[in-house]
Amino acid sequence: MITEKERYVLIEYRLKQSIESIDLARFLLSNDKLVIAVNRIYYGMYYALTALALKHSFETSKHTQLIGWFNKEFIFSKKVDSKFGEILKEGYKNRTKGDYEAFVLFSTNEVELMLIEMVEFIEEIRSILKK
Repeated sequence: MITEKERYVLIEYRLKQSIESIDLARFLLSNDKLVIAVNRIYYGMYYALTALALKHSFETSKHTQLIGWFNKEFIFSKKVDSKFGEILKEGYKNRTKGDYEAFVLFSTNEVELMLIEMVEFIEEIRSILKK
């Protein structure tokens, strides 16, 4: 069990990771490292979502459980627009595809859109955390 101070520090650390992932994804995209950029795009959202879960005392090491928790607590309850659930779902799907399937190709345009959505998602999570 972590203390409230440790929880706060960890939340801030995860938010910092999410912001750093935006910069890294941009760098990878600009250097045509699209599959790796897709990985960082998902993980940026994952880090932000982990911060949100920590704020609500939900902890898991399973990505699907974290996504399920977010859907239940924020999407299905209409606290957050359903588009953010779709962005997260697609991010997870694309990251999994890029990490585990062979000969995966993403277009620059696709990854640019994913990056825009990632930034929107992270901004939404940060907004929720400020409330």
